[in-house]
Amino acid sequence: MTVLTNGIGEKYQLVVGLEVHAQLSTLSKVFSADSAAFGAEPNQHVSAISLGHPGTLPFLNKKAVEYAVKMGLACNCSINLNNHFARKNYFYADLPKGYQITQDHAPICLGGHVPVKLADGTTKNIAIHHIHMEEDAGKSMHDQHHADSLIDLNRAGVPLLEIVTQPEMHSAEEAGQFLTETRKILRYLDICDGNMEEGSMRCDANISIRLKGATTFGNRCEVKNLNSIRNVQRAIEHEFARQVEIVEAGGHIDQNTLNFNADTGETSVLRSKEMANDYRYFPEPDLMPLMLTEQYVNDIKKGLPVLPAQLYYKYVNELGLSAYDASVITADRDVAHYFDELVKATDHYKAAANWLMGAVKSYLNDHNQSIGNFAVTPANLAALIKLIDAGVINNSVASHKLFPAMVKEPGKKAEDLAKELNLLISADNDDVSQFIKAAIAKFPDKVKEYQKGKKGVLGLFMGEIMKTSKGKIDPQKTNQLLIKELESK
Repeated sequence: MTVLTNGIGEKYQLVVGLEVHAQLSTLSKVFSADSAAFGAEPNQHVSAISLGHPGTLPFLNKKAVEYAVKMGLACNCSINLNNHFARKNYFYADLPKGYQITQDHAPICLGGHVPVKLADGTTKNIAIHHIHMEEDAGKSMHDQHHADSLIDLNRAGVPLLEIVTQPEMHSAEEAGQFLTETRKILRYLDICDGNMEEGSMRCDANISIRLKGATTFGNRCEVKNLNSIRNVQRAIEHEFARQVEIVEAGGHIDQNTLNFNADTGETSVLRSKEMANDYRYFPEPDLMPLMLTEQYVNDIKKGLPVLPAQLYYKYVNELGLSAYDASVITADRDVAHYFDELVKATDHYKAAANWLMGAVKSYLNDHNQSIGNFAVTPANLAALIKLIDAGVINNSVASHKLFPAMVKEPGKKAEDLAKELNLLISADNDDVSQFIKAAIAKFPDKVKEYQKGKKGVLGLFMGEIMKTSKGKIDPQKTNQLLIKELESK
């Protein structure tokens, strides 16, 4: 399709609303005591309730309610104190009861927004329509048998939050940033691991177009079960081009549910889009209304952790980090926690960020480790930074010799290891003078070049001095002494 490159697409505005399904990391399912753990053999975490047997009754998991309130507060929502559950009726092979217990007219979280940072430097608040609680369905597998589809009901009944945005995103970038920030919030709250590949966070995208300046919405198509942020963006970009092409050709956009093929980057019709009345919602007769109190909500609010947006503001405005450094550090909750402990032990915040994003990150990547398993404590890394600040070890030696030694022997203090390995800078000017004289004697021709004004040869002398001293010098001080010695010739 070429509509986005020949200017036709400029006539239209993309309109996107997202429905994000987040599996809550509770131990048990939302309406039964069955395990909600991921990764078991098929149909091991089931009971008569998960299997939808007649006569079974649901009972609500209170931890799922707590997690829902946490997410609502973190997304600036109003918390609904008077909650009701409903039955959403539809038939799929992986929905044993033939209906899903969800929330319809009285969701637990109303309104709210998630701020996102865009590439042009602006921030946009993506409005949330509501967040509601519901149960997940099972999983149909179509590639496990040559003739039949197989059903795994381990996931049936796992608690879900559905986060429904307003239809006010106008680019794939905005949608991608919303998902990125939402996943960060879920992870910081420790209520969902946000792993889209395993299905613990999934996304449906409602996509439509309209002429720029129009206020009415066009017919929307819903792309289901997108399993990565990049695929959400690809699906949006493809649908925008497809819908523009159809409208430009005089066609009509049918309101369908679509599947996205990650291999081709294209969508295809899955089924005709159901409307709300197709689901025949009615109140769930087996669950009493859920009545929350202001005290309950306030207690949860007091226990909320510092969220990524708050940390970003702190790092930029209080610690003086760049926007890039702050973004990288806050992208991962465990990295941010490590950095917070690190800056409690050193006020050299930029150096702390450089070490975390440089040597530490490289080590973790090379060894396929998470920072939660990193052996060097924040306090000991801060001690290394202190040695550099004090001028008793240079940055290169610290990076290439002391840091690897600290990883191998994390029980030893940075200063003790530096002494043990004889890495500390010599404070004896006579030693430094000997290194300088030896370098000058080795390159007499370069001395003449320097005296003729070729100052670039200083690097050659400094390289030789660093080599013979094994890095145990203060580069800045040595450079000054070297210049003094060369100019006295």
